[in-house]
Amino acid sequence: MTDRLRVLFVCIGNDARSQIAEALLRHTDPEHFEAFSAGVRPAAIDPRTLAVLEHAGISTEGLRSKPLEEFAGMPFDYLIDLCDKGSDELAQLPHSSKTIAWSFTDPVKQEGEEGFRHLLQEVSDRIKLFLMVKNRPHGPDAQ
Repeated sequence: MTDRLRVLFVCIGNDARSQIAEALLRHTDPEHFEAFSAGVRPAAIDPRTLAVLEHAGISTEGLRSKPLEEFAGMPFDYLIDLCDKGSDELAQLPHSSKTIAWSFTDPVKQEGEEGFRHLLQEVSDRIKLFLMVKNRPHGPDAQ
């Protein structure tokens, strides 16, 4: 088995968007990817984040809000900024081969779970596209 690619999802609070992305990538392709998440200014995980993931059958085990500094000096293959607002603050930490920006609306300020369900679907769709590109065969024998 080859080494798994390391992906760090980052947003401001690490309370919804990056947690959902981390859980989805772990759920979708644990064989090829290691997923992590962090926040520029971490806050407690919104309970609606966990509720929406659990309702979808996605494990929330091990999810916790983490500061970006926790990953200082650790190498990542991809750093994925889920809110764009933190881009300037992400310039120094951590080291990654590629930085990607996926901007999603923060559902935390909305009432109820609808925004979280919508976010779960949007992030799921984006991760599926990401995996299609990353897992696509390359080289002369690729079809």
